[in-house]
Amino acid sequence: MSVVVPVFNEEGNAVHLAYEIANACADIPHEIIFIDDASTDGTCEALHKAKTALPRLRVLTHQRNAGQSRAIRTGILAAKGNIIGILDGDGQNDPADLPALLDLYKSTSPSPAMVAGQRGKRQDTWAKKIGSRIGNGIRRTLLHDGIRDTGCGLKVLSRDAYLRLPFFDHQHRYMAALMARENLVVITHPVSHRARQSGQSKYSNLGRMTVSVRDLLGVMWLQSRARLPGRISETSDKEKTTK
Repeated sequence: MSVVVPVFNEEGNAVHLAYEIANACADIPHEIIFIDDASTDGTCEALHKAKTALPRLRVLTHQRNAGQSRAIRTGILAAKGNIIGILDGDGQNDPADLPALLDLYKSTSPSPAMVAGQRGKRQDTWAKKIGSRIGNGIRRTLLHDGIRDTGCGLKVLSRDAYLRLPFFDHQHRYMAALMARENLVVITHPVSHRARQSGQSKYSNLGRMTVSVRDLLGVMWLQSRARLPGRISETSDKEKTTK
């Protein structure tokens, strides 16, 4: 499993989170990929120093800030594993939940393309909780993706399935809908949620609302233009000549 973590100005959280991931995945063959999205603090330097103690840690750096979705894509494109774990870089996702999501991903039949975390007892401000509840309700009504909490950054998914999805900024919030568009199976699993210990949130209710309307319209358009071929089979030249 390749664990992908996008970070921007998370100097106070990144290294501690990297150690937590390493401990949580100690019994799992894995690599840890942090993508520094052009941080202006000491995030990148702190992560590079941690590589001595964490040999499975890789640090990729964006020259320019490109957003969370692009950072996730950078990490997945660079990943060596076929199974991807994703966590937010603010430390609010608990890496201890990763093994359970991975077990569910591997044991469920038919195999899901993604196991998405659903946060319980969110450790956020009341304003952020209300904004998220309203946004999730509107998204679920319009996209019919069946996901209650797309804001949870904790996921385990197939690298191949992810690479089939159209990419755009803020894509990470619509992975479930985009996978459903490809007729891929997505399931959810409850996970814990922690209070931010350092730094500041990079999103506000107003900021998310500003882009959400355009994104929702775009994903609705993508859904309307989907055409599925049904079962795909391959016929050899020899089989053709005997018919």
